Amino acid sequence: MSHHYIQFKDVDYSYPGGKKALDGVSFRINHGEKVALLGVNGAGKSTLLLHTNGLLLPQSGEVNIGDVPVGKKTLPIVRQNVGMVFQNPDDQLFMSTVEEDVAFGPANMGLPEEEIRRRVSSALHAVGAEDLANRSPWQLSGGQKRRVAIATVLSMEPNILVLDEPTSNLDWSARRQLIGLLKGFDHTILVATHDLAMVNELCGRILVIDHGRIIADSDPGILERDERLRVMLGIE
Repeated sequence: MSHHYIQFKDVDYSYPGGKKALDGVSFRINHGEKVALLGVNGAGKSTLLLHTNGLLLPQSGEVNIGDVPVGKKTLPIVRQNVGMVFQNPDDQLFMSTVEEDVAFGPANMGLPEEEIRRRVSSALHAVGAEDLANRSPWQLSGGQKRRVAIATVLSMEPNILVLDEPTSNLDWSARRQLIGLLKGFDHTILVATHDLAMVNELCGRILVIDHGRIIADSDPGILERDERLRVMLGIE
């Protein structure tokens, strides 16, 4: 059973009041691909990401993580395989210490204490945050919070990482650390971003969404070749 790819098939989603956020969205991201999701604010990026691990469910169409359809009955296995990193790390950090935050997911999986400790140590090491283990999340800088938020996801040992604007509000040093971390992640990545420098360095493919529809699926070089896309995205 493979859980390493993401597939959307004709997915529609509208919010209460009738605003259509996703309109017939279809694509497949294969194992190991690092894909950027681009679009202006309100285009549907965050709504699409929330469908990858069942925080939102399609009103029509289907989302699959490997051969597992995303639905109420499959949420536990989907969320073990899809790690979601929100735009605001404060949405993911709520325990008294960093170590407790990183241990929260594995503990709720019912893993033995020894395995929880191993995962916490491995995740903190992966993001270079071993020295933060006993710190309160509320005492951390923005870049430190972002790394710890990623560690809380890595401790679940997902096959897929989904990130919403991960470099926003980071200084140059924190941004470089984060990009290096993501480049070292061996599995599948889907990242919504406005950071075109990160796209060019990290991603081999882009999806462009506009008014809930995927209007381009190509390599990042299309942004140089297609003036219409540059204008739509506000790229000079």
